[in-house]
Amino acid sequence: MTRVTLADLDPAIALGPLDGRYRGDAAPLVDYLSEAALNRNRIHVEVEWFIHLLESNVFQGVRELHDDEKRQLRGLVETFDHSTISQLAAFEAVTVHDVKAVEYLIKEALSHIGADDLSELVHFCCTSEDINNLSYAVGLKGAIEDVWLPRARALIDALAQMAEDLADTPMLSHTHGQPATPSTMGKEFAVFVHRLARQYRRIENTEYLGKINGATGTYAAHTVAAPGVDWPHVAQTFVEKLGLTFNPLTTQIESHDFQAELYADLARFNRIAHNLATDMWTYIAMNYFIQIPVEGATGSSTMPHKVNPIRFENAEANLELSCALLDSLGSTLVTSRLQRDLTDSTTQRNIGVAFGHSVLALNNLVKGLGRLAINTDALNADLDSNWEVLAEPIQSVMRAAYLLGVPGMDNPYEKLKELTRGHRVTPEQIREFIAGLGLPAHFEKALTQLTPATYTGVAADLARTEVAAWRA
Repeated sequence: MTRVTLADLDPAIALGPLDGRYRGDAAPLVDYLSEAALNRNRIHVEVEWFIHLLESNVFQGVRELHDDEKRQLRGLVETFDHSTISQLAAFEAVTVHDVKAVEYLIKEALSHIGADDLSELVHFCCTSEDINNLSYAVGLKGAIEDVWLPRARALIDALAQMAEDLADTPMLSHTHGQPATPSTMGKEFAVFVHRLARQYRRIENTEYLGKINGATGTYAAHTVAAPGVDWPHVAQTFVEKLGLTFNPLTTQIESHDFQAELYADLARFNRIAHNLATDMWTYIAMNYFIQIPVEGATGSSTMPHKVNPIRFENAEANLELSCALLDSLGSTLVTSRLQRDLTDSTTQRNIGVAFGHSVLALNNLVKGLGRLAINTDALNADLDSNWEVLAEPIQSVMRAAYLLGVPGMDNPYEKLKELTRGHRVTPEQIREFIAGLGLPAHFEKALTQLTPATYTGVAADLARTEVAAWRA
């Protein structure tokens, strides 16, 4: 019996997980960063350039484009579907050039609406990169604003809610994996709110650059064909009409520096989110959080009791994949030999994959956070088992008392080190030590009333302040 070739099955089976197993998470990016979206954006850019040239009156005596003709041309973008994709494929089979196929499709549309007298203005004075750089920029802007930023905001919102809910919940901190000065769980979530919010705002303020200045960025063909026109101004107003920032000086390509900057910011956000994923995994392992089981779900194929932290593990892996691609994109795209090479062409086709793994990870983090319940019993047990963390405030008070001239307060660190280092200390031993110091009454009272659970400083206030700042 001959084995079925999976590549021949219809409908086609996806090679990659983003178009297969994880399609639901990645699908919103298809409208912005897929090959089809790139071609739709190319049509959009070509049509708008065509209209812009006529509205700018760069050729005296050429007739105006009627409103209905503009509407029908712009309809190519609005009605872009499988039929349009097939048309482009048919043209590209002849041209063996994707941008030229777009040009031919628009010229055919002009013929259908009776405007073929203007057809030679399509792709006028453009190199392919004039169209491509603008098309990618438009797609990137849409993907960030409509897909990625809302997912990132959802994550920060979830963290902010947990920071607020757990602002007063004390926890034993762990520095170097060892018991350390207590905090509150809410304050620790607020740290991630603060870190991610800074990167979010950088990404939110991204400038998306574009150019349309000809084969080597000199407007050479433009100035020969229409010498009396201020072509840099025509180009700038067009790029800005697309919602982009004008890049006034380039080679054949837009230099992609803005893309490298964006990808570095995205990767940094990813890496902070990766830190969150590993911290949450650890808190779950420490039993500080209990995972709420999903009804009917299986944690392990052989151990029925398990509820695995799969959302955080999935996020961790996908953030690593996303960062690897973003780093590669950023380092590759800033280099182009002399006035042009094509390394950027194939590289940019992977932008959607890099975004897809990030979006998938962010969705998983939000889902994972939503299935957690705080385990205050475990938190309190750890606090009650580590009274030695009060060595810090005791020696700090002794330092203050020394500065005020109280006798016997010298070498406080060494005295507390002898008492606490390397072994557990009971509440009674701590209080006995405090009582024997000869501290002023107000100092002694404050220390005697202190417990690991109350030694959290202004952690709760810090958490609430950060949450308020994010929501403002």
